[in-house]
Amino acid sequence: MTEESAGPAEPVTAGDDTVAPAPRRRRLRLLLSVAGVVLFLDVVTKVLAVRLLTPRQPVSIIGDTVTWTLVRNSGAAFSMGTSYTWILTLVASGVVVGIIWMGRRLVSPWWALGLGMILGGALGNLVDRFFRAPGPLRGHVVDFLSIGWWPVFNVADPAVVGGAILLVALSLFGYDFDTEGRRRPERAAEPAAAVTEPSDPDATDVAATDAPEADAEREG
Repeated sequence: MTEESAGPAEPVTAGDDTVAPAPRRRRLRLLLSVAGVVLFLDVVTKVLAVRLLTPRQPVSIIGDTVTWTLVRNSGAAFSMGTSYTWILTLVASGVVVGIIWMGRRLVSPWWALGLGMILGGALGNLVDRFFRAPGPLRGHVVDFLSIGWWPVFNVADPAVVGGAILLVALSLFGYDFDTEGRRRPERAAEPAAAVTEPSDPDATDVAATDAPEADAEREG
């Protein structure tokens, strides 16, 4: 009976298929958990806003600066792009598919957090786009929080914007989605060592022999 000895563990290389599947599964679970929390908060707060608030009648939180203000938004986050509702819906759907596909390769927990925020916010607004009036792909998003001069928004909007800012910051500081920590700086190319050819002993002897003759010619 022979026992098989376990060989040395192979190194884990980030960014390719040799990365162990366990960290990727954990990061994907983190991404989906963050997205689920954002989506839950967004849906619940919108339902409460529709039931408790009267459209376009602000309810003061901090004077006139911070108020509950129920509005229906046909545009993107913070009421931008109100004339392109169905295009924004298709773009958001593409973002959701792209994040889910990218999540299969995630290694960085910070990228999982940022992508989860974006995914949860995008799904929250997509629920309104598909299930609220005036109809699928054209549904108006429920916004209910107004702060000063800033456009009225909901929970999904700052989640999307905050997640995007986090991903930009991670990229600038050298954190890639498929690595655990910061990426290593590329090593500068080492200068090639000077190649010194061995001297030819025969040539040295010839030069030494010709040296006296040359001196004699100069004296003559």
